[in-house]
Amino acid sequence: MQKYLQTTAFFDYNHPNIEQFARQFEDKSYPSRKELAIDLYYSVRDRIAYNPYVFTFDPKTLTASHCLASKESYCIPKAVLLGALARRFGIPSRLGLSDVRNHLSSQKLLDILRSNVFVMHGYIELYIDSNWVKATPAFDANLCDKIGVEPLSFDGEKDSLFQEFNGQGERHMEYIKEHGTFVDVPMEFIATSVSEAYPHLTSESMQQAYHGHSLQDEIQAELAGS
Repeated sequence: MQKYLQTTAFFDYNHPNIEQFARQFEDKSYPSRKELAIDLYYSVRDRIAYNPYVFTFDPKTLTASHCLASKESYCIPKAVLLGALARRFGIPSRLGLSDVRNHLSSQKLLDILRSNVFVMHGYIELYIDSNWVKATPAFDANLCDKIGVEPLSFDGEKDSLFQEFNGQGERHMEYIKEHGTFVDVPMEFIATSVSEAYPHLTSESMQQAYHGHSLQDEIQAELAGS
């Protein structure tokens, strides 16, 4: 279990940014680690805006400290940030990866990817009360409100995964392949999988296609247009 508590280049909870952010939780009195984990989950979910357009093949962008400093990120770094904070407070964590079919993205992002399958979706597993519990802090409450989806809750006991349907009964997320869990971020595996899934998006073309985009702005504009 000790390996799931270690600081790494990605789960870099000894970084000054993480240390400073963590102090607010040190000042609170939690009856158990479960309540602490719940507080950490909601902080990461809602204080870091979800935006997949910030993805690059640069490993530093998948670190917990970079995610925190950027104030916006996507599923993997947000999961890593939650996991790093948990490890700092003695709660073991490990990264989970899967492929999902996303039925409620912006049309622009789907056009860029040429697919509604999002590979390498990341979540975190936390070891609480002798059980591994899945937590998905990716979609912040503000974005969920725009797309009509109830934000994912987390009680520290039951797995918290993407809702299958939105508030109108339309399919939202569909898990289609699990890749397992990892002690650290498997950067080479992620980069290879992304390149194979979207071969038209090289590092340079991805930067050009993604530059300046915001998923939240796109969804708001599409809703306003409809």
